[in-house]
Amino acid sequence: MLIENESYKFDSWHWQLQNRIDSAEKVILWLKENNLFEQISPLILKRIKTWQKLAPSWQISFRFAVSPYYLRFVDWQNADCPILRQILPSPEEFNDKIDKSNLDDWDPLAEEKNMPVRGLTHRYPDRVLWYLSHSCALYCRFCMRKRKVSQAESAPSQKEWELILNYIRSHREIKEVILSGGDPLSLEDKHIDYILKKLREIDHLYSIRIHTRMLVTLPMRITASLAKILAKHYPITIVTHFNHPKELENNIEKNYVKQAVRLLRMSGVDVLNQTVLLRGVNDSAKIQEKLNLKLLTSGIRAYYLHRCDEIPGTEHFRVPLEKGIKILKALRGTNPGISLPRYMVDLPGGGGKVPLEVNYLTSNNIKGDSIENKSTSANHSKKKNIVYSLVNWEGKSFEIHERQS
Repeated sequence: MLIENESYKFDSWHWQLQNRIDSAEKVILWLKENNLFEQISPLILKRIKTWQKLAPSWQISFRFAVSPYYLRFVDWQNADCPILRQILPSPEEFNDKIDKSNLDDWDPLAEEKNMPVRGLTHRYPDRVLWYLSHSCALYCRFCMRKRKVSQAESAPSQKEWELILNYIRSHREIKEVILSGGDPLSLEDKHIDYILKKLREIDHLYSIRIHTRMLVTLPMRITASLAKILAKHYPITIVTHFNHPKELENNIEKNYVKQAVRLLRMSGVDVLNQTVLLRGVNDSAKIQEKLNLKLLTSGIRAYYLHRCDEIPGTEHFRVPLEKGIKILKALRGTNPGISLPRYMVDLPGGGGKVPLEVNYLTSNNIKGDSIENKSTSANHSKKKNIVYSLVNWEGKSFEIHERQS
């Protein structure tokens, strides 16, 4: 049953964005208006009141906002609800060891250092990432770009779009453009149409990707008019971001996600998913299996399983590398191959992404206390810290330090 009285408003993506819940007070008001306040777990209520008390400092750290649609997936009786963990500000965000005053820690993937034109990151020779919008339907607590997402001045202006397009035109080594943000689908259709048209006119581009979480947090954004635009500029790939099977459940009168994905697929759009492995949200083989099978039946292909990036305020989300490898190994052989993502690590300092594959070699790949293959070397130690040495696509070595819990 739809709680909101006027369902036509609930189905409008503009209404959803304009009515995002963006404070502790509004969360409490929303709960009362929807007759959920009496059901709330005492522990959750305590967390909300703590957030309410400390809101000014937390707002400075990273803004809070969530669409009415996505907020409906929260189990308010479950203090460990995986949906709530992704969106509710927590004191844990201030407990990690990363230097918050160091700009490099806020941008560990060196996106700003590899930005020849404002809003365009050129980290790999063959592709660029265009930071198109600062806005999202939901601000995830583990966001890799929390240094600028939600800040209007961080996104390039429409006048600066021409500088970006000229840069792409002049660099023929670029084969792919990734539209990202924020969320690029927070823009109006006419702007998306304009950008795709200009990109399609560049003869050395082979691929255009749109990275969006709208399918998860605001699936009503996928309208017939948007699908028509995407079909006109075929082929387009959408990479979305489901983290938990609950996000695919039909907990209201209609399944908005399946409806949106079907519309995209019938318009010739390929739909992929990248998940972030998050402690307390999806860090088990059982949850990952359920998620990937639900994606498959929804018409979405699993693409990447990401290690959570080392952004300030996210240490409580990070899962040890070896646990991620074990999860993928547990899934292989018992699930359809097309439902299995690749486990990826984005190397610090702008080293790029590398896959951590399940290694099936036996004694011939073991040298002393290190397990080695072409891409990774995991050095095990009895000390508190573990150092992983990884090699990227250029053959450069990078180290990732993990503290044993």
